[in-house]
Amino acid sequence: MDKKRTFSTGYLLLALLVTWLFNDLIYKPLIIREAEVGYNVFLQDLSENKVGQVILSSDRIIFTLKATGDQKESVANAVAVNDPALVDRLIASGVPFSAQPQTRSLFSSLLGWLLPLLPLVLIWYFLLKRMGGMGSNAMSLGQSKAREIEGEMIGVKFKDVGGVGEAEVELREIIEYLKNPGKFTHMGAKLPKGVLLAGPPGTGKTLLAKATAGEAGVPFFFLTGSSFVEMFVGVGAARVRDLFQQAQKKAPCIIFIDEIDAIGQARSNIGRIGGNSEQENTLNQLLAEMDGFKANSGVVIMAATNRPEILDPALVRPGRFDRQIQVPLPTEPGRLEILSIHTREMPLGDDVQLERLAKITAGFSGAELANIVNEASLLAIRRNSGRIAMTDFDLAIERVVAGLQRKTPLSEDIRRKVAYHEVGHALTAYYLSGTDPVHKISIIPTAKGALGYTLQRPEEDRYLIGEAELRARMAVMLGGRAAELIVFQEASTGAANDLERGTEMARRMVTEFGMSKKLGPVRYATAGGSYLQSGINGRNDLSPATVSSIDEEIARLLNEAQETATALLTEHIGVLHHVAQFLQDKEVMSGDQLAAIVNSLTGTKGEQ
Repeated sequence: MDKKRTFSTGYLLLALLVTWLFNDLIYKPLIIREAEVGYNVFLQDLSENKVGQVILSSDRIIFTLKATGDQKESVANAVAVNDPALVDRLIASGVPFSAQPQTRSLFSSLLGWLLPLLPLVLIWYFLLKRMGGMGSNAMSLGQSKAREIEGEMIGVKFKDVGGVGEAEVELREIIEYLKNPGKFTHMGAKLPKGVLLAGPPGTGKTLLAKATAGEAGVPFFFLTGSSFVEMFVGVGAARVRDLFQQAQKKAPCIIFIDEIDAIGQARSNIGRIGGNSEQENTLNQLLAEMDGFKANSGVVIMAATNRPEILDPALVRPGRFDRQIQVPLPTEPGRLEILSIHTREMPLGDDVQLERLAKITAGFSGAELANIVNEASLLAIRRNSGRIAMTDFDLAIERVVAGLQRKTPLSEDIRRKVAYHEVGHALTAYYLSGTDPVHKISIIPTAKGALGYTLQRPEEDRYLIGEAELRARMAVMLGGRAAELIVFQEASTGAANDLERGTEMARRMVTEFGMSKKLGPVRYATAGGSYLQSGINGRNDLSPATVSSIDEEIARLLNEAQETATALLTEHIGVLHHVAQFLQDKEVMSGDQLAAIVNSLTGTKGEQ
């Protein structure tokens, strides 16, 4: 296919510039050098009356040689030297001469101006490029960095989003308005100006916003909260104004601001000494622009955050982000829907049970489930299989939870301690009621630093947990340490993470859930800095006696949990030794193998 040729003025100017530079810098100097003679030759020709005319310049003496015999008149030149007697010699010889005024070429003049400025221009260019990626276009600082995607080009619909349930129902109303606004205006209804999607990371907030734009078929402006703020004062506010001006021209459309907490923090936090005044100015401009839009202007503003508790109250009041949609972790039916979406184009083996995967992945987000599916497919490719088996999914879950297995072998002494530690966890979970079933035990080190691990998988989603169940879970956490104390009469550093998690659980029981008879049903925790979590940091109204009592109750709960695990493992010491030896020999055992060994030794099943 022939390409269309177009005339370019730039190419013409470039060709003229190259021609001029060649003539000025190469051709002329070459001609001058070819006709150049020494100053002594010039004086000799002058004395022999061979010179016809002389032109004196600042650096050259240009003269003509008279025609003699068969030689025609020619032009030669010599380098000018400091000779005060030259003029007298020319007068005495009667040769006509003249002086040429000193002139600089255009190129030399331009070079004299540009060379001093060139370093400054280069420094300014690279500074602008590093700060905003804008090159030399400094005027683009105040322009919005939003990426506009046309609705039909998004390619994401609600059929591609799973496990969101109620959030999808609420967003359907937004889509209906964008498609049929007359239905709402006829009834006098006003659509919410802003929709805030709040929830833990990986639950699909951004995907929901894209699906909303894809279903409605309207332009979609996507940007992050951090893209508003630069080091220059006023840039953030200018970008907010530019964004809303673009959106108004494209209405109906959707503006989506991801991680809006980057600019939407409460001004009591960002305006304090040492705070970010530019961030506050950007937030003020955002509030003003949202007030400037009418409720049914055709521009829907959506935002997502993992930390709704730190947003400014003026931002989430009615009239701005007046509709807040919680996007929680998916339930079991939601996880099954997500797994079905991600595996619908994959060749699955006959043994794959998505229902079982959905059941044992309680607490996983949509992003984590997508990662598990991808890891399973990679594992199947690694073993040169044309289909993904259930074992690939099991290994993928272990890789996501525990990390990649390391090939570095452990010494026999460490293997023995790790085996007893992990079996202590597993047997405590097996014999205590109210704990999740054991899925797998391993003493193979992982890339996350664990020398071994015990995986437990819940059988159903849990929304309420009683005090007895929390105490049982703490006993399982300290079961490994209890086994070390029983067998080796000392604890090791391997229980550091267990103590950390157990202490956090005991602290929440005392300070949040009121599960302490000594302190009573009082909440001592304050709102923390992460999504739906709390802590006692920042409390300055607690007396020293109360703080001391909290510490005592936490220690009491942990001691009771360790005593429970110690008593249970001591009672079943034979089972502990037998299972630990099996684990040392095989390195890995499943929950079914654990149950079979315990049943063969005791003849009875655990209380689970």
